[in-house]
Amino acid sequence: MPERDSEGPYPGYDVLAKRSSPSWNDKTRTVIDERLSLPAQPRFFDAHEFATVQAIAARLVPQPRARPPIPVAAMVDHKMHTDRSDGYRRVGMPRQREAWRQGLAALDAEAREAHGKDFLALSGSDQDDLLRRLQKGRTKSPAWGAMPPKDFFETRLARDVVLAYYSYPSAWSEIGWGGPASPRGYVRMGFDERDPWEGAEVRNGDVEAARRKNLNV
Repeated sequence: MPERDSEGPYPGYDVLAKRSSPSWNDKTRTVIDERLSLPAQPRFFDAHEFATVQAIAARLVPQPRARPPIPVAAMVDHKMHTDRSDGYRRVGMPRQREAWRQGLAALDAEAREAHGKDFLALSGSDQDDLLRRLQKGRTKSPAWGAMPPKDFFETRLARDVVLAYYSYPSAWSEIGWGGPASPRGYVRMGFDERDPWEGAEVRNGDVEAARRKNLNV
């Protein structure tokens, strides 16, 4: 999965440009500021685990070169460090912290069995292949123990990585989302209608028209 080069369908749109506007209240600003200031060094994962999460994220949510990368691994680490759970888990799945530690160790065990080296040392295509096998539950290592590998992929690995990516402001800009709509809310509620403080999507290939609108959001 190569990095994406495209600027995306919302050129020039930056959700943070309206940080001080009526679109966001103080609570929203506080939450976003905390998210933007997460430490680069892990507080839950060890160095090897953290690097493995970074490698997994690079395969699941490849990022465009046009902007600084979203710190997906740091966000997953923060969730584990604070132990903010989802409030539920599937039968047979351990608690999230235990699931991540066991799952990463088992992923390395699978990689060593198939290729003789840890997941981090594999080529991108071999990493993709191993993640696909994990997604389908086609794994062999006893390191998984009683934890269903497919459930680990669905409820922890993919879920935590994708939710981390799309909870970051630059991902919101990428998809034209304005962030929490508190206290402003929405006015134009009809199908495919856009409030003037929302991102403008490219229409009929006119990139510059969308850019002009987005620079004035």
